[in-house]
Amino acid sequence: MEDLRKLLRFLKPYKGLAAFSLAMLVAMVVLDLSIPRLVERVIDDGVKKNDMGVVLGTSAAMLGASLLCMVAAVLNSVSSIKVGEGVARDLREAVFAKVQGFSRGNLESFSTGRLMVRLTSDTGAVQRIAQVSLRIGTRAPLSMAGSLVLMFVTSPALALSMIPLLMLAGLIIVVFSSRMEPLFREVQRRLDGLNTVLQENMAGARLVKAFVRADREERRFEAANEDLTKGTVRVMEYMSSMSPALTFLINAGMALVIWRGGIRSVNGGLSLGQIMAFTNYLLATMNPLIMMTQLANTWANGLASAKRINEVLDAVPELAPPSSPLTLAGRGACSVRFENASFRYGDGSGAAALEGISLEAEAGRTVAILGATGSGKSTLVNLIPRFYEPATGTVSVDGLDLREIGEYSLLGRIGIVPQETILFSGSVRDNIRFGRPEASQAEVEEAARAAQAHDFILRLPRGYDTRIEERGVNLSGGQKQRIAIARAIVTRPGILILDDATSAVDVETETRIQAALAEYLPDCSCFIVAQRISTVLNADRIVVLDEGRIVAAGRHEELLRTSALYKEIYDSQLGGGPA
Repeated sequence: MEDLRKLLRFLKPYKGLAAFSLAMLVAMVVLDLSIPRLVERVIDDGVKKNDMGVVLGTSAAMLGASLLCMVAAVLNSVSSIKVGEGVARDLREAVFAKVQGFSRGNLESFSTGRLMVRLTSDTGAVQRIAQVSLRIGTRAPLSMAGSLVLMFVTSPALALSMIPLLMLAGLIIVVFSSRMEPLFREVQRRLDGLNTVLQENMAGARLVKAFVRADREERRFEAANEDLTKGTVRVMEYMSSMSPALTFLINAGMALVIWRGGIRSVNGGLSLGQIMAFTNYLLATMNPLIMMTQLANTWANGLASAKRINEVLDAVPELAPPSSPLTLAGRGACSVRFENASFRYGDGSGAAALEGISLEAEAGRTVAILGATGSGKSTLVNLIPRFYEPATGTVSVDGLDLREIGEYSLLGRIGIVPQETILFSGSVRDNIRFGRPEASQAEVEEAARAAQAHDFILRLPRGYDTRIEERGVNLSGGQKQRIAIARAIVTRPGILILDDATSAVDVETETRIQAALAEYLPDCSCFIVAQRISTVLNADRIVVLDEGRIVAAGRHEELLRTSALYKEIYDSQLGGGPA
């Protein structure tokens, strides 16, 4: 319940509407409880005494109470639905906003599939709790309490004989419900697994087909699906045994009322109308128990989902924002400095991805990062936008420690083309101006020309209005990379990071891109991560990494003379001939 209490803040904006819903619910309960008393009056004062006026008048009162109850029920349903949907919407926005503030380390601790379930299934479960609480969930206990009081008013002796029965029914509900929440939490965990398998296969459908692994993936999905089914069946089997037990108690209570009430009626202690009223009150007391068993799965599911949502909302970002953020001045090129920076992935117990990195990049210079796969090239440039934070040492931009610079000020000066090209569903134009929505068509085209993308864009069916499908599946790898480059440079960044950004284009196109970028962004510091040595030949400084350490740094001619590793890479790719 503590996890659910934490989410009550999302109910505050709708407290007026929630109060109105509860008021309508109380009115429904009062009107419902008035019906048995009116039935008693019809029988005792109307039928037994042959008074048609009492029969007609009381019948009209019953009809009026039923109509008023119907109106209250409609108003209660409408208002509770608005509250539930509003809470779900705000909850989804809060979880989404929290995820947007996560560092890469936080995102890696939550898989995509798990986050998707929290944003959809889990928020839906909390929404159902909000709606149920304002409707059936609150109506049931109110109806039970009111009926119990009226049972004592009608016949205290008969009501006392029902107490053991009601206590037993309450005990059954408490025992069953206490075990439901862990079961539903396990079901949601299994749903995470299924969703992860589904998400991976939807994203990698072409790869699965290319490697003829459809059968394996079907078996993998079948296993996750079967796992979820077994968990759900177990919950439902557990739930199905509770309702029959309570139904038996209701029938036993009715038999007890008829037996004892009949004896007292024969002896003159109870009237027929009182027995009828008491029977109705007993049903009004016990039926909500049946209702509560049917709602127990909703509550248990919601409590489990509340816990899972709080895991996201309570997650502490690995990178704490500065208490008094500084702002980078100007709009020109920025200098970058690494001072003895080291980094380890995960909890820091593994091998160092970077160790003792000391590097200074002057404003307006091009620095190329070269090295074997796994040498730490991408990790190094990911420290600049503070996607990760060094375990030791510092990284500074224009002399300011990254930990002191505001996130928007820092990222607003950096353009990034990541190693994995990601495009969004929408037009080519919208993708290019993703980081600068106000960019004009002329600016979009200018950036596309610099990225050598303008010509192929014009050949697309609708030019810049051509829709890019999910993950850019209707474009080639080189086309996607060039659009990503245009997206990064249209913002006119002070620092441009190209993380193996031209790996899918030919050398001639790559050369044209480099020449165009130098002209398009004359006042920009550029970091180029590359596998191809032809990409880095003209850099102002080439940094060679090996196992997370800088083993050489300098210009191309200098490194050919002084670095055996660089010369080995150069000879292996260019055959030792002239560049």
